[in-house]
Amino acid sequence: MLCASAWSADAPDTSPPVFAPPAPLPAQVQRVLDRYKLESSNVSLLVQALDDDKPLLSFNADVPRNPASTIKTLTTLVALDVLQPGYYWKTYAYLDGELRNGRLEGNLVLKGTGDPYLTTENFWKLLRALRARGLQHISGDLVVDNSYFEVTEEDPGAFDGEPFRSYNVAPDALLVNFKSVRFGFYPEGQGVRVVPDPVLSNLNIDNRIGVTRGSCRGFQRGIAFNVPGGMDDDTVVFDGKFPSGCQEYSFSRTVMSPVQFAFGVFKGLWEELGGTIDGGVRLGFAPAAGEVALEPEPFYVHWSPSLAEVVRSINKYSNNVMTRHLLLTMGAEVYGAPGTEEKGRAVIADWLKANHISLPELTLVNGAGLSRDTRISAASMGAILRHGWNSPYMPEFISSLPLSGMDGTLRRRFDDEPLAGQLHLKTGSMDHVSAIAGYATSRSGKRYVVVDLHNDNDVHRGYGENVQDALLRWVIEH
Repeated sequence: MLCASAWSADAPDTSPPVFAPPAPLPAQVQRVLDRYKLESSNVSLLVQALDDDKPLLSFNADVPRNPASTIKTLTTLVALDVLQPGYYWKTYAYLDGELRNGRLEGNLVLKGTGDPYLTTENFWKLLRALRARGLQHISGDLVVDNSYFEVTEEDPGAFDGEPFRSYNVAPDALLVNFKSVRFGFYPEGQGVRVVPDPVLSNLNIDNRIGVTRGSCRGFQRGIAFNVPGGMDDDTVVFDGKFPSGCQEYSFSRTVMSPVQFAFGVFKGLWEELGGTIDGGVRLGFAPAAGEVALEPEPFYVHWSPSLAEVVRSINKYSNNVMTRHLLLTMGAEVYGAPGTEEKGRAVIADWLKANHISLPELTLVNGAGLSRDTRISAASMGAILRHGWNSPYMPEFISSLPLSGMDGTLRRRFDDEPLAGQLHLKTGSMDHVSAIAGYATSRSGKRYVVVDLHNDNDVHRGYGENVQDALLRWVIEH
């Protein structure tokens, strides 16, 4: 984990000062806290005009809190500055053998460099380009080189006991479609048809779902999801009773290992494109220049969307694994491959020091906020946001944040009131944590940095959002 004290000693202390005892909260905020019996000592608030050196509101602003996904603002801002908005990830395809009349006598090698947006559609474009260049039949294996990242083995269920939830996916240098499948459920007679997207050629679906009379409601519409053999198993089991009142339903889950997942998508799409492959999949390495047995020049290079586009997807929809890829990529680019979390945290430490931002309480783990140990104060978060406003890449950064009532995680909040379109805010939520961090424009046209970090029992169950709403309505009147 990253502790700011490791680097801040030599940097000018330009972080926000330790604040005086908190002034009274706005009355409407205090009323919400009282209504839900929430202690004010568990919330930290900062509201500061971008053209003012002093906060309009500072309440417990120097207390370290868990920020949940609002910490993504730090990771994405640093990435925009270090990698720059026009940065692209590349996925390389190499031919291990001779290609004659469309037939590769050998293996196809795919080397990933951490493209965080290698969705099914983009992976299809990569494979279509291989077909267009004359490759049709592969007599050997698909060899996956994911060595660009070095990821410590982790239990995907360690965070919250939900190993198959997409937000718990770990990074991988050749991560296809976030290793996530959207399962669609469609009633047919007394049963339910299960349709996966993408289709994995090596995934077996054991469908035991029945239909029961009833309206379309209930947790997962009565569907139970299970992978008896764990994450490396190739069989998923669906059970339960699906309500007859449902025309369709869907949810996304992560299955299989990254390598097996990539092969499942590869083989299905490859065959759709008219290609064939005789072998299976295995880990390996891309060729190094000068090796005789392998062609050192790639057969094809697939380019990702730009970093500016990726950052927009990260912050709008709070994608954890994409953010973790940013941290690993920065580590690899600055300190050399393989990218590691430790290297990525060092890059952020270097950036903070170079920009004279001292955050002595900061504890950073994976850069995404998917951690019980991440800590930052509202004052420090405010300092990051103020720096972001003055950054050369301010337009890319601000536009990546959800816009109230319009898109991302704020699409359904404030959509029918004056706050719609006036807030660019990153949201964050996990058990007992509710947070926002970003920018608000008041009725007078004044722009404010707004931070609310709330750590309290059950505050994630809507109580925290009610506190945020009261705060934001107070801000907009200034």
